[in-house]
Amino acid sequence: MEEMLLSKPSLVPAFCWEEGKPCSGKKIISSLKAGENNLVCVTDGNSFLGSHIVKELLSRGHLVRVTVHNQVDFEDLKGLIKEEDMNKLESVVVAKMKDLDSLCDAFSGCHAVFHTSSFIDPHGISGYSEQMAFLETEGARNVIEACGRAAYRRRCIFTSSLLASIWTSSNVDSVIDESCWSSEEFCRENKLWHALGKMRAEKIAWRKSKEMKVKLVTVCPGLLIDSSSPHDHKETSVPYLKGGSIMLRQGLLALADVGKVAEAHVRVYEAMDNGAYGRYLCFERVVQRLDEAIQLENELKIQGLLSAGTSRIISEEIQSNLSNSKLNRLLFAAPHMSCNQ
Repeated sequence: MEEMLLSKPSLVPAFCWEEGKPCSGKKIISSLKAGENNLVCVTDGNSFLGSHIVKELLSRGHLVRVTVHNQVDFEDLKGLIKEEDMNKLESVVVAKMKDLDSLCDAFSGCHAVFHTSSFIDPHGISGYSEQMAFLETEGARNVIEACGRAAYRRRCIFTSSLLASIWTSSNVDSVIDESCWSSEEFCRENKLWHALGKMRAEKIAWRKSKEMKVKLVTVCPGLLIDSSSPHDHKETSVPYLKGGSIMLRQGLLALADVGKVAEAHVRVYEAMDNGAYGRYLCFERVVQRLDEAIQLENELKIQGLLSAGTSRIISEEIQSNLSNSKLNRLLFAAPHMSCNQ
């Protein structure tokens, strides 16, 4: 489906803070004008993955706008991104996933939207509830709606999850690739709310993108890791790992370095004018031995979450049917593509 080009609107002011209160009329920061540059917007740029995507985009010469939810998120962003890179940002604006108008303002004039925003489980496995899965879905709907209404070019690079593909009741012996979807019934029966939220949000994004004529690609990463600071992302890891021992036994526990996942997002975006399409499963390796699982538990300080009760079951290397060949073909075939060229 061909994307629609809109007449380029003027940049709409976002919000600022004066004496601790929000007021309309200004961005939090703004150092550059969009002009004729290919401005892109990253939602929740202060998140674990979002901040890495921002840095990757800047390193490749893209003009970047970032959304945050509030002033606290803005301070978090400054802690994650060097001052030199902060000064390169076109702007940082406030946009909430439940507020369609604020999303439209944030996406105004943009050539693409990177939607990385997601709910974080603050209370462990039980903290990501069925209600949070619903909110995740509604946020995805609003992002695609706003992209279709306000973006200069209707393109969205949407972060989903490998969880959206692996949870079915009959995939043990089948290759799991971009054609596979997790079963909503299976997720509900087993209270896999995080997987349910990711799967439903991505499906809503695909349906809404057809309605709004948004050119959409989705990246579905495995468990995000950062070997330089493994403890820092426990809050994003724990909800992913509900059912982790089953993932381990079935060869479905895949890991993805957050820096390489960010690079994959940008590379997919840069290839959209040259044939990038659809879904992309994104992971580096699959945990196939019990000692690897125990090492991961120790790094995340979640002892026993994966390995409990599995030592008698896992006596040799686990076979995996996960496939990321589609993404690998894109990365190796088109290393220098750029939407700025």
